[in-house]
Amino acid sequence: MTEKFSHIVFEEVQPLLSRIYKHPFNAELSLGTLSRERFKGYIRQDSLYLVDFTRALAMSASRATSEKAIGLLLDLAQGVLFDERALHERYFAEYGVSDAGRANRTCLGYTSYLLYAAACLDFGEALAALLPCFWIYREVGNHIAKTAASDNPYHLWIETYSDESFSEKVDAYVELVDLVAGEGSSALRDNMKKHFMTASMFEYFFWDDAYKMNDWEM
Repeated sequence: MTEKFSHIVFEEVQPLLSRIYKHPFNAELSLGTLSRERFKGYIRQDSLYLVDFTRALAMSASRATSEKAIGLLLDLAQGVLFDERALHERYFAEYGVSDAGRANRTCLGYTSYLLYAAACLDFGEALAALLPCFWIYREVGNHIAKTAASDNPYHLWIETYSDESFSEKVDAYVELVDLVAGEGSSALRDNMKKHFMTASMFEYFFWDDAYKMNDWEM
């Protein structure tokens, strides 16, 4: 029996995931010592990212061939747009932010890549490119939740991504990715792995830019 696609890529991404866990942004978020300005900048960029991530999910749904896949992708898109955006709006209200501003280099590069994948690549490749946003956030949320204090100023963020209902949605998405990969050719699976890893690197650089507060300055 061919090993599941998710098992293969999750094993391959472990070294990068370890770097994500140890990145100062996530390490300090876990301790509750991450600066307010860094987190505020991150939330602004993430709110911009999620709009295009929702679009990419909806575009992928339009290309699905089964009603189950269409329903799942549209349900996930709605959850991202309303549930995760609600988290951002709470922080916006707390920080007095009225405008998310413009996308920085990594945010624009990442969302452009995902929209390109959803519109132009094979359906399976698009699913693989969209997977890290779900799976890596669950892993990071669970990792941080193990040690974070209850009075952590970022507890709402931690609770959102370590919540069981979020994990169930991730599992459903992983199941769809494995199904599509299992029905495809070895060439398709190789390309899916490539796009999964590319998107995973974008995840790392998203946090890195947030910590360094990078924008467009030369």
